[in-house]
Amino acid sequence: MTDYRIEKDSLGEVKVPKDVYWGAQTQRAIENFPISGETFELGFIRALGIIKKSAAKANGELGFLEEKTVNSIVLAADEVISGELIDQFQVDVFQTGSGTSSNMNANEVIANRACEIAGEGIGSKVIHPNDHVNFGQSSNDIIPTAMHVAALESIDKEVIPALEILKLALEKKEKAFSEVVKTGRTHLQDATPITLGQEFGGYKTQIEKGIKRIENVRGSLAELPIGGTAVGTGLNMHPDFPKIAIEYISEETGIQFKEAIDHFEAQAAHDAMSEAHAALRVVAGSMNKIANDLRLLASGPRNGLGEIKQPENQPGSSIMPGKINPVMAEAVNQVHKRVIGNDMTIAYGAAEGQLELNLYKPILANDFLNSSKIISNVAVVFAEKFIDLLSANREKCEGQVEWSIALATSLSPHIGYDKAAKIAKEAYTNEKTVREVAIEMGEISEVEADDMLDARRMTKPGILEAEE
Repeated sequence: MTDYRIEKDSLGEVKVPKDVYWGAQTQRAIENFPISGETFELGFIRALGIIKKSAAKANGELGFLEEKTVNSIVLAADEVISGELIDQFQVDVFQTGSGTSSNMNANEVIANRACEIAGEGIGSKVIHPNDHVNFGQSSNDIIPTAMHVAALESIDKEVIPALEILKLALEKKEKAFSEVVKTGRTHLQDATPITLGQEFGGYKTQIEKGIKRIENVRGSLAELPIGGTAVGTGLNMHPDFPKIAIEYISEETGIQFKEAIDHFEAQAAHDAMSEAHAALRVVAGSMNKIANDLRLLASGPRNGLGEIKQPENQPGSSIMPGKINPVMAEAVNQVHKRVIGNDMTIAYGAAEGQLELNLYKPILANDFLNSSKIISNVAVVFAEKFIDLLSANREKCEGQVEWSIALATSLSPHIGYDKAAKIAKEAYTNEKTVREVAIEMGEISEVEADDMLDARRMTKPGILEAEE
């Protein structure tokens, strides 16, 4: 049987489990929102801890909190930041749209733990969740501040490093496959030759540009709404509080944050979150394209394209012995679909603010961090367990390219499009190479064919001429 203690809020008495650090308002939220069973991950909770720690230091510096109180709050907040108290954050993601329940969860946990650190009893409110931990703050500016801090930390410390690993893996294959000539394809039909290295170089550039897109949204996320309090006016807050608190936040995270240019915009709209997540969506789409391509190139191994050999990550079938599937690529495909879903939620939520407050804060924060996490994780495993282990089927690539009717393309500047098309059709109909037909029709000599139908030369810019 659970032992309880009695805590009070403005609505009256509440039974709270005896040994937890949360208080009355958190308990009400736990009981009010048994919706998904999904609670915030450490990244968001950590951001709340950073903000509360920084706010306490700022308010102490401004003379609003005693040194002992500040020190106790700081130590308690440090435990939140490190994840030691993650089990104390049990409020469902689906809650009040301002995130007040989660803000009060942080206030109560930190206040009660700070009381304990100060030698006082849990629930004594000697260090008060509102009067001390939340001083000069409102859920309406603190939750979006936590959203930005958590989002930017996830980008800087998880997403970009993971994408750099993926980019490097693709770059290594670009170099390793630089001499492997193969058939290019457009519309899934044979096209002019390329090298496998050029193909992987395109993939590398996609990720490289994705990293730049994400880096370009950092400035918007670096603006923090803290200091706006309830509606953006900054009521009940010292004018110097935001500047000082943000300096402490920057120091704690190692990321340079700044005060929001306009607090009314920062609390009423969350365009920055929508913009930043769009960059995540684009890079997830890039990874999806790469994964799809590699699945096609590795198809077979005997009756597909089979131009690359995939790693044997795990048995592929419960019924077909020896079958190996591109499981890592398929994980990337699934991550992309989840990110698309998150993007729709964030796009709709960010656009649905009413007057001075956007009321989709919890789901915006949760889905953004979910995308960050799964993109980061899948980028690393895709690089290390799939791309790093790929090898080229040089024989298959170079054997097929000679059969491509698209080789006739290099003849067009010399004999005209119509004659080149006739050669291509004849080659396809009679199962001959373009070289054979072009020579048979007397359009080029064998010597000219050696140069003008050289697949390797076709992988570089220019008009192929017969060399002297």
